[in-house]
Parts: sequence; structure tokens; C-alpha cells
Amino acid sequence: METSARLLRLLSLLQAKRDWSGAALAERLNVSERTVRRDVERLRDLGYPVNVTRGTDGGYRLGAGTAMPPLLLDDDEAVAVAVGLRTCARGGVAGIEETSVRALAKLEQVLPSRLRYRVNALQTYTEPVPADRPGPVVDPSVLTALAAACRDQERLRFDYRAHDGSTGVRTVEPYRLVSWGRRWYLVAWDVDRQDWRTFRVDRVEPRTPTGPRFPPRDPPEGGAAAYVAQGVSAAAWRYRSRVVVHAPAEVVTERINPAVGVVEALDGHTCVLHTGADGLNTIAVHLGMLDLDFEVTEPPELVEHMRELTARYARSTAAKDDPPTSP
Repeated sequence: METSARLLRLLSLLQAKRDWSGAALAERLNVSERTVRRDVERLRDLGYPVNVTRGTDGGYRLGAGTAMPPLLLDDDEAVAVAVGLRTCARGGVAGIEETSVRALAKLEQVLPSRLRYRVNALQTYTEPVPADRPGPVVDPSVLTALAAACRDQERLRFDYRAHDGSTGVRTVEPYRLVSWGRRWYLVAWDVDRQDWRTFRVDRVEPRTPTGPRFPPRDPPEGGAAAYVAQGVSAAAWRYRSRVVVHAPAEVVTERINPAVGVVEALDGHTCVLHTGADGLNTIAVHLGMLDLDFEVTEPPELVEHMRELTARYARSTAAKDDPPTSP
């Protein structure tokens, strides 16, 4: 590989990952570690602040400089950034609309025609449904701070305002940011409570500096998005129900969205669906869409509502079942 092309490739690798060992860079570039060291010095001469750490865990890291260095994006990354900027330009994060438009103009100016066509096609032939109510405003600096802590696996301390208005300091090991509708959530391991927790980002005020690095944990069951869907939905339910379904747990799991409920296996042929909703009709619809036999035992309001539905459906076909009367 020519030196100039190799330098661009090295810069792209340093931008894609926080820390690189010399051996890993040499393997990716198919050169010796000595060549890597020389290329790193060339990048420094060009103004890129590449930091070096010594020891067994040492390696190379692209640091922050006095100016924003050029970013190297492949085709899919360029399209993703353009689409993301257009989405941000429509709102959702405080004060980012105008900035997104300026950044998008710069990006589209240098996009190859084939990529500009893809971006414009996606923009032209998609139409968002307006939100039924405005969502909370999120500070972009908070989003980037939380994302960086997730990436670098650094502990966070922040002031948090709960739904009842009370405030407190939380110490967590951040895992993922989840966007749901017009809201952002942080999934993190709560150090004091020794369990996974979900936090509304618009209620978070990070404290600096961040804490020490922590080893990665196994994610919550189902992943961060499913964890948020289950927790947020359950917190908003007015009615909660325990339904015995006469089918294997894996069959029921395939037929419901994680936001609808949690499935618990009883045996190989029966499971329990813990579900709920803000209205009884919604629960009834979810259960009907299972297309499986089930038993509802609680809450009493749902049991009575299902009886009323049963009677209503029976009346809807009673006239057709009656024998014709003689003239």
C-alpha cells in the first residue's frame, strides 16, 4: 500500500476505535509495527494528536486537537450521517436543528452523486407522522457525554430527577442509550442498587469528571431496547394482568412485542404472560391476537370485561344460528 493511502487507512482505524495496540494496527494494515510507529509520527507531523501509552495495555489513541480533523467515512456511514442530520433538523434535541442543517449542507456538498441520490430518495419518499404530543427536550451535550461514557466504559455520577419530582445522586456503569419515540433512555447498572436500571435522559445532569473504567457486564435479558420497552410500558400501565396461555413460552414470545408483556414458562406446554395496558380493551385485543387458548384470572375488572365481550360476540352470531321461522 502506498504511504499516503496507508496513512488515510491508519487515520480511519484510529477514528473508529478508542484504543489500538501496535500489533493490531500492524495486522490490519499488513505492515510491521515499526512501520506503524513511523506512520504515527507522520500523522503527528500533519497535526493529528496521536497519543501513545506504554505497558502491557498500552497502544495508540487519537486525541483531541485544536481543530476538527477530517473524518473518513465509508458509503454506508456517509448515508447514515446524512439521514441522521436530516432527522435531527426536524427537532427532538434542544438547539440542534440549525446546527444539523449547516453540517448537512457541508456533507451533501461533498457526497458523490451515487450517495446523494440514495439520501435524496430516502428523504423524498418517506413522510414522518407528526407526534401526537411534544416530547421532552434533551440537551445534546448530555447525550454525547452519556454516549462517550458508554463507549469508554467509565462510571458516571449524575443528579437524577424522578417522576415524582424528587432528586438524588446516582452512580452507574452506563451500557447503552435507547431512543424510543421522542424520548431518550440510558440503560445502566446501578452500583448502589446492584441491578439494571433505566433513566430518562432529559432528567439526567451528569457530574464531571467521569469515574474509573469498569469491566463489561452481560447485558440485561433481551438487550437494552427490550429492557427499556418492558420497563417503560409496565410503569405506564393502569391495569396489570396475569394470563395463563396454553402454548409453549417460545411460541407466545414470537407473537408479542416486548412492550406488550413478559413471558414466563411453566412447563413445555404452558406459560404465563404478564401483560397490561392503560385500558381493558387493549389487553383484550392483545390476547385475541395470540390466537391461542388462555385463562384470565386477574385483575377482576379484566375478567368481567372478558365476560362482557364473550356475551357480545355470542349475540353477534345468535341471529344466524337460529332456525328460520315458518311463514
